[in-house]
Amino acid sequence: MSGWVKIAGLGPGDEALVTPEVTAALAEATDVVGYIPYVARVAEREGLTLHASDNRVEIDRSQHALRMAAEGKRVVVVSSGDPGVFAMAAAVFEALENGPAEWRSIQIDVLPGITAMLAASARAGAPMGHDFCAINLSDNLKPWSLIEKRLRLAAQGDFAMAFYNSRSKSRPEGFVKTLEILREECEPERLILFARAVSRSDEELRISTLAEATPDMADMQTVVIVGSSLTRVIERDGKPIVYTPRFTPDKDQV
Repeated sequence: MSGWVKIAGLGPGDEALVTPEVTAALAEATDVVGYIPYVARVAEREGLTLHASDNRVEIDRSQHALRMAAEGKRVVVVSSGDPGVFAMAAAVFEALENGPAEWRSIQIDVLPGITAMLAASARAGAPMGHDFCAINLSDNLKPWSLIEKRLRLAAQGDFAMAFYNSRSKSRPEGFVKTLEILREECEPERLILFARAVSRSDEELRISTLAEATPDMADMQTVVIVGSSLTRVIERDGKPIVYTPRFTPDKDQV
């Protein structure tokens, strides 16, 4: 087949954080598919058709992209951040696995992007400088009981944790429960970074402790990073630095 699909990450917001590889793919594309605000970030030009759709039709969107590629079109499926992190890459492959056999001969490439998690970490310093995990707090596609299990195990394992989809208007209670679980498993002084709209003009970073954190500090534009027990703050003139050391104490020192 002459068509192809490239699943691309547009980064957290600032155009300077879009990789040259993604920019080149968009320049070659005949069609761009994605969630409405992400497609809006792609400049219109002659020969390019933009296909924007709602946030909860990922499989329909993926099938549309694969059908167009099978017809010979060059299709870029866009996500914010990295397409492999709670985004469109998995949805496209789900559609591929369950679709017509001929789709499997389509050239499909995943083009990485800078995630909101990594952008937020870089803004603050290096809170994920040691072992860390990422947890999507949305229970749209998995039960809350599984989210709670993962939160507890990650806290007990002393991971730094990055939370996506922390708190929405339709399910504000999820982040309330998250803070309750963390307070059961972690010390009150545990550092938490609330990073909203990272790399955009309305960016806001707030460093808190678990004891001081409140649910309204997060929304759907906020990545929350919870440090490990070793995460610390370097106070200085201007913005403080949050980082997690690369080492852990010897077993006999714990």
